[in-house]
Parts: sequence; structure tokens; C-alpha cells
Amino acid sequence: MPSGLGQLALPNLHGTPQDAADLRRFLIWVPDPRGHRGRRYPMLPLLCAAAAAVLAGARSLIAIGEWTTDAPPSVLADLGFPPDALTGIRAVPHPATIRRLLQRLDGDALDAAIGAYLRARTTPPQPSEPPSKPALRAIAVDGKTVRGSRTRTTTAIQLLAAMDHHGVVLAQRQIASKSNEIPAFQPLLDTIDLTDTLLTGDALHTQHAHGAYLRKRGAHFLAIVKKNHSGLYAQVRKLPWADIPLDHSTRDRAHHRDEIRRLKVAAFRHLDYPGARQAIQIVRWRRELSTGKLTIERVYLITSLTVFDATCTELATWIRGHWGIEVRHEALCFRTGVRDPRRLAVAAAG
Repeated sequence: MPSGLGQLALPNLHGTPQDAADLRRFLIWVPDPRGHRGRRYPMLPLLCAAAAAVLAGARSLIAIGEWTTDAPPSVLADLGFPPDALTGIRAVPHPATIRRLLQRLDGDALDAAIGAYLRARTTPPQPSEPPSKPALRAIAVDGKTVRGSRTRTTTAIQLLAAMDHHGVVLAQRQIASKSNEIPAFQPLLDTIDLTDTLLTGDALHTQHAHGAYLRKRGAHFLAIVKKNHSGLYAQVRKLPWADIPLDHSTRDRAHHRDEIRRLKVAAFRHLDYPGARQAIQIVRWRRELSTGKLTIERVYLITSLTVFDATCTELATWIRGHWGIEVRHEALCFRTGVRDPRRLAVAAAG
């Protein structure tokens, strides 16, 4: 199944065929890959039918075709299928017609259209009182490899997605086969309004060019620092953390383990990273309840937020939110198959 349609497969997204019909004003920008001769069905009704099937629970190309075949005439009318000029009957497309269309679509264009639809559908909560400062929308950038997309002759498909911390996919791109996530970062975010947003990502995206780009777009960042940036990592790690007071602490018991998280924040304007204003240390203590094994992990981050922009509790919430999004994105890629035409049989068998 195309990964663009997979964005509609989120468990917290519920819709109706009419919602799929509302996609028309976004899907109209997806180019039709078919030739002008031999077109029996317009492209928009076919795409709307595929979207309605996914919203109804279809998770494979076979299931999409079965749902379309069983759709009643009233639903076909909502989706835009035209009636026959003589009989008035709305013909149902063969499942192979939808499969061949999805196989040839521009995946990035479909991702952009459905991402725009989801952003328009998402309404930010209205606060009961006017906030003293603009509320930041947390967006996680995360890349994953699509399950079942590797063949004998091609490498596995990699996707880079931007998701808000509620799980809504805002944008998604396929990474070039001989490239990595870094060159796709800015083109991915060029399609999103980054006003009053906070971008979170893993250590791969802690790049000087990314930091400068986000600050130029008016967005803040919360970036993990690891040894792949040895100079920045050494600078952050050698801060006098032992003398910095504890700012936030939580203790949880789940998944057969007891976990304590301790967070410290240091305001430091001389970090070797564009726009960085604070450094963060998180110490995680994990004890396995079954074996009693104790592990201690230290994680370092930097952020463009100042002490006046966010509290330590907010920082801790955003950090945990990003780790949760990584797990959710992994599950989404695991469930929704691929968009590569050469792996269509794998997706259809799913």
C-alpha cells in the first residue's frame, strides 16, 4: 500500500467516506500518471476510494479493491464516480485498475497532498485564557525503513516523516536510494509552516546546517548530542553538571522495570551550534524488576529555547514525546507496507 495512504491508517484517526471525498481538493494536485487514451475512470474518484478504504480499515491493496467492489452506489456517488449517461448506473472499477494507478503514482506528491489534508483537519485546542506567550507545537522528524521493501536487487525503502507529538503526519518523503536522511531534512520541512514550532529529532539531525535553517524559519529545536559530533559532545559533557541543581525528576514503573529520569538544564550561550541557548543532561536509571539489573544512561541535548521560553517540565515532556513518536512511527511503517512498484506483490500479500 502506498505510504501516503498509510498516513490515514493512524489508530487515532477516524473518518467516513465523506471525509475521503473531502480529500478531492487536496488530491487534485497529484498528477495523473496515466496516458490520455483508454481512461475509463477519472483519477480523483479512484484515489478517494482508496483513501476511504484505508479509513475503513483496509491495510493492503487486496483489501482496498474488495472495499471498493462492495461499496454501495450512494458511497460511489460521494466519492465522485460518474453515472452512466444512458443507464444512470455507477460502474465499479476493477481492483486491478486501482492497483495499477497506485503503483504508478508520484509517492512524494501523494504524501504532500494527504499531509496537507491532515494539517487542515487538525485544529489546535483553544485555551480558556489568552496565553502569556505563544504555545509551541512540537514536531518530531524521524526516519524509518519500510518493512518488506528490500529485494534481491534493491535496498530497503527509507522514509523521512514529520509528525506532531499527537501522531499526525504533517509531511513525508522517500529518501533516495543512494542517500540518507540529512539531505531530505530541509525539503521535507519546506512544505510545513514552522511558525511557533519546536522540532525534535535524533542525533543524526544535529547538524549545523539544520540548526541554522530552523532558526531562519522561526522554529526552535531540541536536538540530541552524541559522539558523532565529538567537539559539541565534549563541550556539553564537560559542563559542571555535578554543581548544577536538579531541575526535574520522574519515576515510573512499567514494562517490568523501574525507571528514574533526572533532568538538569544549563543556560550556556557559547555552544558550538547555531542558535543554541541551553544544554540539557538527562540521567536515566533503569532497574529490571525480574533480574534486579541496574543500568545508568546519560543523554545530552541542546535547545534554542531560553529559560524564559519553556519550563523544565515542558522540556521533559517534549523529550519523552519524541521518544514515543519514534516508537509510533516504527509501528506505522511496520503495518502499512510499501509504495515501491517492484514490491507490489509484498504489499498485496500483507
